[in-house]
Amino acid sequence: MRISKEEPGEGTPWRRDLRSGTGLAGYDADMSTASPNDVTVVILAAGEGKRMRSRQPKVLHPLCGRPLIAYALRAARMVADRLVLVVGSDGDGVTAVAGPGVAVVEQRERLGTGHAVQQARAHAASGTVLVVAGDMPLLTGETLERLVVHHCATRAAATILSAVASDPHGYGRVLRQGGRVARIVEERDATDDQKKISEINTSVYCFDAARLWPALDRVESNNDQGEYYLTDAIGILSRSGARVEAVVVGDPDEALGVNDRKQLAAAAAIQRRRILDRLMLEGVTILDPATTYIGDEVLIGADTVIHPHVTIEGDSVLGNECVVATGCHISKSRLADRVTLRPYCVLAESVVEENAILGPFCHLRPNSHVGPEVHIGNFVELKKTRMGRGAKANHLAYLGDATVGERVNVGAGAITCNYDGFRKHDTTIGDDAFVGTNVNMVAPITIGEGSYIGAGSTVTKDVPADALVVERAQPIAKDGWAARWRARHGKPRPGETKKDS
Repeated sequence: MRISKEEPGEGTPWRRDLRSGTGLAGYDADMSTASPNDVTVVILAAGEGKRMRSRQPKVLHPLCGRPLIAYALRAARMVADRLVLVVGSDGDGVTAVAGPGVAVVEQRERLGTGHAVQQARAHAASGTVLVVAGDMPLLTGETLERLVVHHCATRAAATILSAVASDPHGYGRVLRQGGRVARIVEERDATDDQKKISEINTSVYCFDAARLWPALDRVESNNDQGEYYLTDAIGILSRSGARVEAVVVGDPDEALGVNDRKQLAAAAAIQRRRILDRLMLEGVTILDPATTYIGDEVLIGADTVIHPHVTIEGDSVLGNECVVATGCHISKSRLADRVTLRPYCVLAESVVEENAILGPFCHLRPNSHVGPEVHIGNFVELKKTRMGRGAKANHLAYLGDATVGERVNVGAGAITCNYDGFRKHDTTIGDDAFVGTNVNMVAPITIGEGSYIGAGSTVTKDVPADALVVERAQPIAKDGWAARWRARHGKPRPGETKKDS
């Protein structure tokens, strides 16, 4: 199975069309100062997020396995020639998520969205400036594409992304005059009549840079918050006679921002539904979407079946025709084709190769590697262990820091004693070896190929190939000892009364 994790970028078809002049019917690039080939995306991520009640920046809170800011970055990369990230004084973690190729500027004083955009001025002096909020994880790159295309085609000074909301409370309202956008009024500054308007501002904007910066220079902070609103630039442009357009987002969910943990949970529920819908359309069977949690980074092949109450997270990849039974938890792991996980397996940072069968109730701790056709049974734990092709550990075993060869059989209750209280030590078990029930392998140790370890043995020395090792103490039986002990202590047998004895 071939699975690609490449993010869309310069090769996106709409961008090729724009550059070749075929993407915008009737668009004359010479008549507009807004160039579709020169898009700077400014992502605003400096907010404190006080309502999150958290020590970390709001945009670093995870949603379906990714920090909020990662969604904005992913969508922005579909349209951007340049990316500028505006962070606060505590923005080191945000910068780390952004990675290389992103210009980072700091908003040292939080004086509003207009002030935040001003910090990016040196990186967006010309062309098209697309402003995106860093706390809108449901916004898609396709919507940003549509916004940029419309903005450039209409030669507007500014184009806002709006939405029609059934409950517009908390959002800025779009005020129109003669059908055109006149200005945006924030909720806290709106009149009662204005609050009845259902068209809301999503905090996503396209600007012609040549007209944005003069308008921002005229923005004042004469509002309840004493802040410089980016929305005021819309009113300034409109009053000056410039063309201000609006594109209504098709799915109002894309307009949802995250300001507190309740909104974070609501956005996560929508994103989970999107993830599951996408996977099902790609050929994955999900028996109960309501109880299935799959992260945004996860990739799953066709004809794989996911049972109820399964969690798959991190950059996990599952191949074709796998079965993941009820209650399994998979994190940052890779499963090849036709892997079966029986109920309640837990896998973390591990690899399972094709046709392996695991569980029920097995635990793969980090850096475990299960080879093809391996059987890992109930209550078996692996830690930093590699199992060769066809090896079996079917019951109640612990294998830590071990290399297990092909076709090895590990009996119930067998363990590698890998920790001496100070250091971890390795165990190597050769191909075709047989490790009996309740065997203790005291590491560091090597069990030779084809050898047999008798049940109950504690093995402290290397075992040669094809050898038999039996290490058991000689049993001692003392006739009548138990009866004499009970008589001396006045204890009856279980099931007897004192009188009976």
